[in-house]
Amino acid sequence: MAVAKRATVYFQPRVHRALRMKAAVADCSISEIVNDAVSRALAEDAEDLKAFDDTADERSFDFEDFVKSLRHRGKI
Repeated sequence: MAVAKRATVYFQPRVHRALRMKAAVADCSISEIVNDAVSRALAEDAEDLKAFDDTADERSFDFEDFVKSLRHRGKI
C-alpha cells in the first residue's frame, strides 16, 4: 500500500461532529471514512465517463427535427 498523503480539509462543525460520531461507532478514523467516500465518488465518476465513452459513437439527432419527422410520418 502506498504511503498516505496528508491534506487539510475544513468541515462545517456539524459535519465534523457527525464524522467523529460515525468514526467512533464504526471504530475507524475520520480519514478512513473520507477516503472511502472520495474513492466511491471517484469510482462513480469513472463509471459515468465510461458510459459517456460507450455512447460516443451513437447517432445523435436534434429533438426539433425528431418531432418534425414524427409529425411528417403521421405519428403525432
